Amino acid sequence: MLLALPFPNFDPVLIQLGPFAIRWYALAYIAGILIGWLYARAIIRNERLWGGPAPMTAADYDDFILWVTLGIILGGRIGYVMFYNPGYFADHPLEALQLWKGGMSFHGGFTGCIAAVVLFAKSRGIPVLSLGDVTCAVGPIGLFLGRLANFVNGELWGRPSDVPWAMVFPSGGPLPRHPSQLYEAALEGVLLFAVLGLLIRAGALKRPGLIIGCFAIGYSLARSFCELFREPDAQLGFLWNTVTMGTLLSVPLLAFGIVLIVIALRRRPDATTAS
Repeated sequence: MLLALPFPNFDPVLIQLGPFAIRWYALAYIAGILIGWLYARAIIRNERLWGGPAPMTAADYDDFILWVTLGIILGGRIGYVMFYNPGYFADHPLEALQLWKGGMSFHGGFTGCIAAVVLFAKSRGIPVLSLGDVTCAVGPIGLFLGRLANFVNGELWGRPSDVPWAMVFPSGGPLPRHPSQLYEAALEGVLLFAVLGLLIRAGALKRPGLIIGCFAIGYSLARSFCELFREPDAQLGFLWNTVTMGTLLSVPLLAFGIVLIVIALRRRPDATTAS
């Protein structure tokens, strides 16, 4: 066996009280939403970032949290069922409702988030793109915590490797593997959060849709890069020999981001109320 770092072998359950269990994965979702909510409120209240009053209030975003949470969870689960294991769930449809067993798709969650943004913004008379910009600005927080939770669970590990930091995961067989969850946490979480933060400080919120576009492009590139090290889902394997489902789903996301950036850059910098 190749030399490898020992996997910390965390207990995926943080607290167990009889039949009730609090898992690190669920805690990551909760923490991501709460921290993102606080960061979003700070962005909305900072008039300097908008070039004047924001086109929404912090109270609006407080009400939006429930909408976006439902959008992420429902979209993420539906996306997983449709893209990653449709055959299994066709034979076991009731298991599609068993969220506690895991199985979420980022691309499905992002689609659900878009639906929540559009529906809530239209119901409140808030510019869709501006609400989407704030939501995407805080998105990397949840991505970072979610990937750390994947690592704690010892799931979604990488391909076999002989790099010095390779690990033998409990469910990954005897071979050392890339800790690809940590790669994704670093790129999709830390790096993307920093880039979007710098863009916001440089005035990106004054061009509605620019942050959404940069988030979409940044995530799709980071995810596609990390897919080079991540073991594809067992039930799918590789598509066309080398392409994974994660990479394939990132292509339309990349195109979506490019279109939004072009639209945003063609608008006047002070058009913060455009939808």
